[in-house]
Amino acid sequence: MAIINLTDCSFSGDGLRGDLSAAVQRAERALEQGAQLLDIGAESSRPGAESVPVQQEIERVVGFIERTRGWNVPLSVDTVKPAVMLAAVEAGADMINDINAFRVPGAIAAVAASNLGLCIMHMQGEPRTMQDDPRYIDVVEEVKGFLDERVQVLESAGVARERIVLDPGFGFGKRIEHNYALLRELARFGAGGLAVLAGLSRKSMLGAVTGRAVDERMPASVAAALVAVQRGAGILRVHDVGPTCDALKVWQAVCGQS
Repeated sequence: MAIINLTDCSFSGDGLRGDLSAAVQRAERALEQGAQLLDIGAESSRPGAESVPVQQEIERVVGFIERTRGWNVPLSVDTVKPAVMLAAVEAGADMINDINAFRVPGAIAAVAASNLGLCIMHMQGEPRTMQDDPRYIDVVEEVKGFLDERVQVLESAGVARERIVLDPGFGFGKRIEHNYALLRELARFGAGGLAVLAGLSRKSMLGAVTGRAVDERMPASVAAALVAVQRGAGILRVHDVGPTCDALKVWQAVCGQS
């Protein structure tokens, strides 16, 4: 899953400030490098980021979908806002990727009747303050329990189980040790048969152990992606598509996969 940021700011420095032509070019390049899904976001979720007006977010997201929906490539929309979800559904998106796990009033109603994939992510707190002082007794059990509860809520609203994807939320209200505990035990999240998405690309948990700045974390991101796949991740959300795909091809060859 290639990350396409139409945001005004991004922790990774790749925000395109609503430039749809640049976003389309980036998406084309990602597909050439081996991406199989595109994840478009128009509001930053980095710590301290400010909210984007709903109409601006809709214009950017729908504009991208309109330019790319004829590509026959699954399009995921990264948003927490029900109005943006509705607009994305109507424009032809294939997945809604919600870092707030469809907890905003109206979010479930916006997507339940569709046939879109729904990615639910764990986040302690909210983006502006989530890294202030995250605390857990058992981070793996607590994150898994939260995701299980959200799956039950969606199923109760009529969402078919096979539409749901789980994301433990690396970096979202977690300390370094919490993130690595989740990665170590990632297989537990897929034990119930649902697909697991891992978003580790360029994150601070990688900088913490390598000492690398965000624009120097590609090798660490690729290594983390391989670890995630080995532990059962079915979707990798990445910035560096080409290097990640190359590493996966080598790993698949070793495993005897084509």
